[in-house]
Amino acid sequence: MSWRLGWLVTEEGPEAGARPLTRRAAFSAGEGAATGNYGYTNSGYSVHEEENERLTESLRTKVSAIKSLSIEIGTEVKNQNKMLSDMDSDFDSTGGFLDATIGRLKTLSRGSQTKLLCYMMLFALFVFFVIYWIIKLR
Repeated sequence: MSWRLGWLVTEEGPEAGARPLTRRAAFSAGEGAATGNYGYTNSGYSVHEEENERLTESLRTKVSAIKSLSIEIGTEVKNQNKMLSDMDSDFDSTGGFLDATIGRLKTLSRGSQTKLLCYMMLFALFVFFVIYWIIKLR
């Protein structure tokens, strides 16, 4: 003689008419009851298990999507860091070039060639004005 606890399910479905088995009902199930569903007799256990499996699969899909997205973000961050490093070295070289140019202009201004320096400044201003005018017309 064994006691099995479970749920007695009516014809309306597991949620609508489920009620716990009483000792009499459990005893009447007796030794010959089916043991394939771990002691639950017609309990709707498979319905909950299927829902859990479906939700688990949905969660697994979402986790894999987030994982691939985070890997793509990591790759993009590495590329952006490399680009910023390259830009930093380019700006450093440009800064060195501008320092050398300013040094040459200072050397020119100290000499007696102030007239030449004035012409050079006017020419640079004219070039910038022409470039501005060309860009404005586009």
